Amino acid sequence: MPADLPENDPWRGLRRSTPARIGLGRTGDAMPLNAVLDFQLAHARARDAVHTPLDADALVAGLEGLPHLQVRSRAPDRGTYLRRPDLGRRLDPACLELLPQGGWDAVFVLADGLSATAVQHHAVPLLHAVLKKLPNWRIAPVVIASQSRVALGDEIGGALGATLCAILIGERPGLSVADSLGVYLTYGPRQGRRDSERNCISNIHPSGGLTYEMAATKLAWLMTEARQRRLTGVDLKDDAAALPAGPPVAEIEG
Repeated sequence: MPADLPENDPWRGLRRSTPARIGLGRTGDAMPLNAVLDFQLAHARARDAVHTPLDADALVAGLEGLPHLQVRSRAPDRGTYLRRPDLGRRLDPACLELLPQGGWDAVFVLADGLSATAVQHHAVPLLHAVLKKLPNWRIAPVVIASQSRVALGDEIGGALGATLCAILIGERPGLSVADSLGVYLTYGPRQGRRDSERNCISNIHPSGGLTYEMAATKLAWLMTEARQRRLTGVDLKDDAAALPAGPPVAEIEG
């Protein structure tokens, strides 16, 4: 909340329920200085989230010994990735030989997407949380993918012969949250799958979004149902029991 607003400001209560910038006030014919600086900081964080490179070594350390592989898309650098989304959807041919065929029930892909910051902060804790809920599943080595779009998981899952692919990917950053993580689940991953054939869990982050435990519970339920029904997407409705309420949205300080 902007610090230069009076204590009796009538918008104060509403701000506790939303991260949106409402009732910012004004100083003369301009916004208060703290509101301007807060906006500039949020914009800088969003830009950094898009352009900061993925630290694969830190992710590997967080996996705590889980088998893993590292791959990349056909986008050679971040600038090309942002200009050519199609290249981010295709696997670098040199990486295909790294993916071992097997009778895997599922593969988890940790992908930078449009916010490497989100993956760096949240992907590994979420992965550990969901793996605890999937006993007796045959899980492929975790794949860490750079310069990746969602559809890259289709080619990865198809090459591995996995029944399901869950790609944990950084969502497009906004001016409220720059490190929001999304999960896209696809049954029978293969090149050419449509977005309507996926299930999505979005807005995963501790500061007002889905907690790791809530997201892991939802993802494990979807994966179990997808394996039983042999499908994902618009035909797989989220009929899981209501999740416990998360922590209240914290009041945002300027």
